[in-house]
Parts: sequence; C-alpha cells; structure tokens
Amino acid sequence: MKDLTIKVNIANRPYRLKIHSEEEEEVIRKSAEHIESLINDYSGKYHYNDHQDLLAMIALQLANNSLSLEKHVDYRDNDLVEQLEKIDLFLSSKVS
Repeated sequence: MKDLTIKVNIANRPYRLKIHSEEEEEVIRKSAEHIESLINDYSGKYHYNDHQDLLAMIALQLANNSLSLEKHVDYRDNDLVEQLEKIDLFLSSKVS
C-alpha cells in the first residue's frame, strides 16, 4: 500500500496526516475519536478558557496513562521474570 493522506478533526480543527497502512489509519482514527470524547467529557466537568486548556489536561492524562503502562510492563518484564526464575529454582531444588 502506498502512503495515503487522511484528515482527522481534533478540537474542531482538521489535521492532514500521511499514513502507511490501513491498520495505522484505523488506530489514528480511533485515537482522534478518543481525544474528541475526552474533550467532550472534560468540557462538561471543568471550567476552561479555550480548547488549549482541555488539550493540556488530556495530554497530562494520556501521558500519565502511558507512564503507568510502562511501569506495569517493566514490572512484568523484569520483576515478574525474576520472581518466576526464583520459583523455578526452588521447584528444581525440590525435584532433585
């Protein structure tokens, strides 16, 4: 598939993006819809001067979510593997 240009709207502004695959298009469109949903949620809950305020709060929320997921993945990839290795050693010593 050759590159395509798509348009998504975020905070009532159109953005043109080049994409490389249909899968990428689907993810980008879902991401834009998610941001629009968050804008609607935040605009109903918080006082704001303009969409910049809402977008800043959404960026903070999404960055927080991303860092939390990274921490979870790090635990899974490092600490959990270490714990499983200890369990394996313990069980191996009981079998011998």
